Order: sequence, then C-alpha cells, then structure tokens
Amino acid sequence: MTKKILTCLIVVFSSIASAQQGTSSPYSFYGIGSLKFKGTVENKAMGGLSVYSDSIHINLRNPASYGGSNLAFYNNEARPVKYTIGTSFSSTTLKTSSASDDSGNSSVDYLAVAFPLQKLGVGFGLMPYSNVGYKLQSRNEEGSISNRYRGEGGINRVFLGLGYQVLKSLKVGIDAQYNFGKISNTSIAFGYNSQGDLLQYQSRESKRSDLSGFSLNLGMIFQKKIGKNMELMASAAYSPKANLTSDNSSNLSTISIDSNDKEYTINTIETDLEAQNLHETSLSLPSKTTLGIGIGRPLQWFVGVDFTFLEASNFSNRFIDIDNTTFEDASSISFGGFFIPKYDSFNNYWKRVVYRAGVRFEQTGLVVNNESIKEFGISFGVGVPVGRLFSNANVAFEIGQRGTTASELVQENFFNVNISLSLNDRWFEKRKFN
Repeated sequence: MTKKILTCLIVVFSSIASAQQGTSSPYSFYGIGSLKFKGTVENKAMGGLSVYSDSIHINLRNPASYGGSNLAFYNNEARPVKYTIGTSFSSTTLKTSSASDDSGNSSVDYLAVAFPLQKLGVGFGLMPYSNVGYKLQSRNEEGSISNRYRGEGGINRVFLGLGYQVLKSLKVGIDAQYNFGKISNTSIAFGYNSQGDLLQYQSRESKRSDLSGFSLNLGMIFQKKIGKNMELMASAAYSPKANLTSDNSSNLSTISIDSNDKEYTINTIETDLEAQNLHETSLSLPSKTTLGIGIGRPLQWFVGVDFTFLEASNFSNRFIDIDNTTFEDASSISFGGFFIPKYDSFNNYWKRVVYRAGVRFEQTGLVVNNESIKEFGISFGVGVPVGRLFSNANVAFEIGQRGTTASELVQENFFNVNISLSLNDRWFEKRKFN
C-alpha cells in the first residue's frame, strides 16, 4: 500500500512541479535567486532545527542520519525503508514605503528515499536549491515606467548519500550532489519623446545561464544517553565551496508592446559573449557549516538549537553581477523542539500526535542599497500517524518577514504552509515460518 501511495504522489506532484513557480520574491532578482530551505517539513515546523534525528524520518540536512544500528522492535533485523515528499504553499504581502501587493506560490520541495544496509544507510532524492521568480518595474520622475524586469528558473539538486554507524553514539555521512538548472533574466528599457509620449519601439535585453556542477555535504551525528531517561544529541554538517559551470547567452531586441502588455519582437541581435570572455563562466557556491545541539527524553520531548554559517561573501559570477548589490557572510540561528503526549497510546489517537514549534533568525547575506537583508520566522506544526508502522503526515505553518522598506526596498510579510508525507516500509523481511 505504501508503494502505491508513493507512486500516485510522485505522478501528481511531478505534474505540479512542471508548472510551478517556487517564489515571487523581488530578492530572487539577485545572484542565483532565493535559496530554498534544505530540510523536511518536520525541520521547518521546529524553526528549521536539524540537530534531531531518528530512525523513522529522513534528515535531509545531515547525511549521517542515513546510517544506524538495527532496531530492537524489529528483532534486531533492520531499520525501516523511509520515503518522504514535501510541498509548500506561500502567501506573501509585498510592501514598499508607498505601495503594497499580494502574491502566492506553490512548489514541490523535495522527494527522497532512504534504506538500510546493516549499519550503513543509503539516501537519494531531488530538491530545489534556489528559485528565481520576479516581476519588477521602476518609474521615472514623471511617474512613467522606465524599466521592467522579470526572471524565472533556478537550480535543482539531485543527491546520493551514505551514512554509517561508526560507534554506538556516533554516525558519519556524505552526500554527493549534482546541481543543474537555468536562470533567465529579461529587462526592458522604455523610451519617451520630448512630450512624454511612449515611443513606438522599446529595447529588451534577455540573458540566460545554464548551470551545472557537483558539490558535497559531510555530516556527523553524536547521540548519547545522560542518566536514565535523558538523551543528548549534537550534530555538524559541512559543505565545502563548489564551482558550477555557467553556459551563458544574451541578446538585444527591438520590441513593440500593445495595450495588453503583449510583446512583439521586431528584430534581435545576439550578443557576442565570446569576445567578452563571458560565454562560459564559473559560479561559486559558498561553503556552509551547520552546528547543532539538543537534549530530550526519547519518544517524549526534545529541544535544541542550530547555528548555520554561509560564506556568501565568496559568491561570484561575472555574468550576473548587479549594481548596488554585494554579498556578505550569512548566518542563521534556529530554536525549536517537539512534544509527544504518549507515543504508545492506543486508545487516544491525539496523544500519539507530535506537536512541534520553533523560531529562526537569519542574515541572508544579500546587501542591496547598503541594506543587509534579514529574515525572521515563527513556526509550529503537527505530525499525525497514518497507515501501518511509523508512517506519518506532517504539516507546518510559518509566519515571517523578509527585507525592509528602507532605502527604497521591499518588505515581504509571508505565511507559509508546508505539507509532507513521511512513510515507512519493510524490505526483505525474514520468514517466521517455513
């Protein structure tokens, strides 16, 4: 049954993903777009906390979580095979010092599978790394449109990871990741005559970058009992700096625009990027370090904190450099946890529900008009049991804010809903009778 459900979900969500736009943030205009949260809905509901790891959920932020010892309640035979798929729905109010607008987006955020091989574990899947999706325009002193910008695309990531139980209290792991995608940016310059009337023809510049390259993620999880009923967890993950190849193209067009804003191309000239040594460039993905620590009572409650440091100041790509924009080192801190009233209650369903909550503070690393772009979010959610074994459905709600209205920038007030299925199954079960 689990496999049938998962197959149906893959078909449904794949059709959604083919037409999705993962963001409408004006800040996706910069660099390679808005970076997606690399984690599950369970992490998201706890403010992004990733230090916690168990045997029935996939932890996408730390490959060490794939490994583990056999479980007592499976007669020390194995651990469950885990499947997970997550989606998100976002409603955002975009606000400047003089105007506001609303937007909404939906996306498939990840699809992953992890299965055990004794103390070794293997995980693989697909998720977005960044999203680009914006429509912006600027006006001149007379209040007429002077420029219009739009962009779409992003970078996706396929990963294959290994985790291994080195000691009873220590697991290590590694993810190999292949990043790929395209980013398209278009800008239109509007011209006016001396009377302020729009000219018949306008100029449009279109740029496209096709990106590809490999990256790594290394992880470690330490887990140890303290006293009789308490357990300490600590984790570390590190992604070294990686370089992506960017195959670029660009053209300039003369266009006309009708009253419905439909564009008609009059002529197009391809830009000679070879002469500028810009046909193929290298894009640097900065290194990332995450450290976490937490404490709790197994199967009852857990609280923890994560700190992430991203060397975003090393981001570079000569083809998509933008004026008035720089990158600084980014960081984020997450506080969160969960509570289960009674995990083994068979006469009260709601006592087996996992209740999660958390908060996060983030310095994104993007600096526009000398303003550092910051982000803040409060989240909460639940995990409800479904099906047999330890499968569950998870939902997370997040309320937050990104950016500022200072320096002619945009403030985003967002409300996110994240939904996932975390499914467990058994492979290669030993026969009890011959």
